[in-house]
Amino acid sequence: KRCIALLPKTRRKSRRSKPESNHEEMFQSASKTWRHRASFTILLTSLGLTQITAFSTSPTSQLRPSPLLAIQTLASSSKTLTSAASSSSSSSSALTMSSTDTESWAKLQSAASATAVGAALDAESDARKNGTGAPFVQNKLRLFGSEERPKLTLYRDHAGWCPYCQKTMLLIEEKQIPINIELVPMRSYGDKPQSFLQMVPSGLLPALLVETSDGRKQVITESQVIMELLDQWHPVEDGFRQMMPNESDAKGMQRYNELARLERELFSWWCTLIFRPESRGAGGFFGKMMGSEDTGMSVAMQGFLDCLSKVDDALASTSGPWFFDFADYPTMIDFIFVSHVERMLASCAFWKGLNLRSEKYRRQFPGLNAWLDAFEKRECYLAFKSDYYTHVKDIPPQYGPGYDGGFDNDRIEHQKSITGRDGKSWTLPLDFDDALQPLYRGPPLPLCVLKAAGIVGDNGIVGGEGTSYEKADPVKMAEASRNMAGWKLAGNGQNVAKFAARGGPDGSKNPRKGFGAELADPYAAPDERLVPFVDLALQSVCRALLVEGRDKSHKAALDEMKVTLANDLPKDKARDVSSALAYLRDRVGVPRDLPLASARQLRAHLNAAIESLW
Repeated sequence: KRCIALLPKTRRKSRRSKPESNHEEMFQSASKTWRHRASFTILLTSLGLTQITAFSTSPTSQLRPSPLLAIQTLASSSKTLTSAASSSSSSSSALTMSSTDTESWAKLQSAASATAVGAALDAESDARKNGTGAPFVQNKLRLFGSEERPKLTLYRDHAGWCPYCQKTMLLIEEKQIPINIELVPMRSYGDKPQSFLQMVPSGLLPALLVETSDGRKQVITESQVIMELLDQWHPVEDGFRQMMPNESDAKGMQRYNELARLERELFSWWCTLIFRPESRGAGGFFGKMMGSEDTGMSVAMQGFLDCLSKVDDALASTSGPWFFDFADYPTMIDFIFVSHVERMLASCAFWKGLNLRSEKYRRQFPGLNAWLDAFEKRECYLAFKSDYYTHVKDIPPQYGPGYDGGFDNDRIEHQKSITGRDGKSWTLPLDFDDALQPLYRGPPLPLCVLKAAGIVGDNGIVGGEGTSYEKADPVKMAEASRNMAGWKLAGNGQNVAKFAARGGPDGSKNPRKGFGAELADPYAAPDERLVPFVDLALQSVCRALLVEGRDKSHKAALDEMKVTLANDLPKDKARDVSSALAYLRDRVGVPRDLPLASARQLRAHLNAAIESLW
């Protein structure tokens, strides 16, 4: 069936994106994009929008999880530190904070802005509102030098959990496509707005809203379709980066298609390994490489590692870290791979005891690890990168429950580390690096924070991109990470206190409905009687995070926090406040709330407060 789509083609002039309305040219462009697809479905919505959804049998298509798996989804409320607003449930008396509390948080916010890190983050926040500034998971506008209002609007998930939204955003950031962005909850942790469902009845994310020059609007779903169209509408001749081999490059297109099939093969093996019970087996190509026919691995793990060896070979075959040599930056196929490989790293460590970033596997898969290292040196990737804890909570509701197996001793150790139960990963004093999740193979914090803190990268440049920070000053790094967490907490302290109070004995009551994500309860009401006490505890935590100076200053601030909690908090509220702080700690999401370097500081400081209360 022919799909007649009136889609805009944009051209860049002085870095501006200007849609045109040559319908024949648009149709030819769309036809090229969909030449390999097996069928098309055009749905006219009640708003008169054209929703184009491509269902493909080609190996390059993005295969969604089955409806039975996708019915469940993630693990945290969609708005924690970012906008942990009071509950939208039918509670009749919303807690009114005293002017003293309001003034206290206002003073903390001023103190946060007075730090070098806080001042830099304030400036960055203002820049983001204007469509400039650095990549950020909750940006709403990206201009990249354009002076015109973008005609494109991408709808993506609010929490940064969707791998299909992630790869689309990576393309947008690397190609620098001017665009509006709207954030929509995934089904697993919240209800989608009715206005979005009117445009996209299926609720699929990501979705692209296109405004033509004659005022018509169209909605396109399926990430691969969106990515290929965005690439076509922003060609190299208009000043945009090349993301695909030239169509005249037969060998390049053949390699691209082979790699796309390999990505689907790897995805299939991953699903078999993680989401099905393992059966023991022996041998396989990987087993031979390890020097033994009988490795004791399951058939699924051998198949997954054998397939990963193919990916490693493909990466090793190029002169640089990427899948193609025609660019010194990641291209379309890199984005297609990385969003799921990132989730593979977390799930393999947690459910199988398989740490693919360890020295053993760095030697075994040098191409793969060099590729990951290269991604982690790019600020736009780090802006959307999650930590393992967030992933092991967001994966089950999207794909189904993971099954324990693999290397039992390592698995148990990794699970404790990922969930903060090892007495180290979420406990003060924190080690400089995380043994399971390397922090410093690239910039661990936004570049503006590293520059403000005067942190020197391993290349000798202060706050530079494209370098590691493994030799950085650990005291400066810890202080900058704490200050960023304190700045984020101070900026929304009262609402965060209400959010955390859901963890009290009379909180977390959900009068409306539950969600598939393990920890999601967006309609839960706070324990209102507990809010003032949680507020006091969080202010003490925030002051400890914001302190500047060397280790002695921070230790003194922690001692002061403990004294405040002991003297000012009623003894009969201590256990309930501890529960509220734990509720918040377990819902700190990466990257939604903070990058991992700061998130682990917040989690550890909350644990310090909890320990002092107990």
